[in-house]
Amino acid sequence: MTSEQSHGAAHGRLPEIQQIGLDEPWTWLAAGWRDLWRKPSISLGYGLAIAVVSWVLTAGLFSLHLASVVIALAAGFLLVAPLLAVGLYELSRRLESGEPIETKEIVLVSTHSPLQLAFVGVALLIAFLVWVRIAMLLFALFFGAEPFPEIEAFVPTLLFTWKGLVMLIVGSLVGGLIAFAVFAISAVSVPLLMARDLDVMSAIITSLRATARNFKPMLLWACLIAALTACGIATGYLGLIITFPLIGHATWHAYRALVEP
Repeated sequence: MTSEQSHGAAHGRLPEIQQIGLDEPWTWLAAGWRDLWRKPSISLGYGLAIAVVSWVLTAGLFSLHLASVVIALAAGFLLVAPLLAVGLYELSRRLESGEPIETKEIVLVSTHSPLQLAFVGVALLIAFLVWVRIAMLLFALFFGAEPFPEIEAFVPTLLFTWKGLVMLIVGSLVGGLIAFAVFAISAVSVPLLMARDLDVMSAIITSLRATARNFKPMLLWACLIAALTACGIATGYLGLIITFPLIGHATWHAYRALVEP
């Protein structure tokens, strides 16, 4: 950490936010795509690990006859994903600075603010659990005490009945609001805490300021993240092998564009 960063952290000075253009998120994706293919073994390995864990969790839910819960959990994946991508931020940082790259150092990232980053992780986990609870409450509100149906019956019920459609619309709106709130909190804070010695509240406030000052570009960026993640999940998690590291690398470039060095 530089002396300027140390001075700023010690005196509680928040990092300065830069204003960006509406098309900037596409630039981040392009930069993320380049990073992905500069070290494909690490980047795609990261994505493969996420896909394998998703397959294992889904298989476990199917074995417990809770397959219909998979949809809610898959939607909640967006809430915890920023923390899972810390290694990808570090890889992009090293590619940018020209530092040597070893797989061990990417997988076991040595962050500048590990305890503060852990606090963000707890906050994201709580948001995820809140979303799961809300999803269950919505099901109970629309379907009463009925047990969760098997996935073969759940999808037609969700798409071709009035109760299912209304629940889908309400759930999407509520989930979208939660997801965007979490996005505003974590879009900058997670890579910021990885790269700088800062407290968690300063990092979260910086992320909120970045989102507020650049609302339209950040809304586009949130939509792109949601769309790419949805595509990755819709392909039976195969697409996550590419989309997850792509978003992770692009998020680092988003942080670099939004926060003054």
